[in-house]
Amino acid sequence: MGSERTLNWLRQSGRKLFEWRRLVASAMLGGLAALLFAHAMLGPNGWIAYRHKQIELQRLQEQTRQMEEENKRMDQEIRELQTNPKAIEKVAREDLRMAKPGEYIVLMPDKKGTPAAQPTVDAKK
Repeated sequence: MGSERTLNWLRQSGRKLFEWRRLVASAMLGGLAALLFAHAMLGPNGWIAYRHKQIELQRLQEQTRQMEEENKRMDQEIRELQTNPKAIEKVAREDLRMAKPGEYIVLMPDKKGTPAAQPTVDAKK
């Protein structure tokens, strides 16, 4: 009778141990899955980092597009200045405040109320 009781106790203990091990293994597997999910979402190459990189890419593409447009505009302006005498005259009059002999330049104050920039005086005139 003692051996039967011991055998029963061993069987019950074995079942409880098996159930406990299965519970612990399931908990560890769930924890590992949670860690992998967190790493996939929050890690250095995770989904959130991917979204930030996509936003940065879009911003850089827009910046590149704007710079390309500015370059085209400047190329056109350079071509105009190299080939069109009227474009050269316009820059000389507006930006450098130059005048033809016999002309006078009248400087108006800026809209903000500050005086306009002073013209440069050419000693050759």
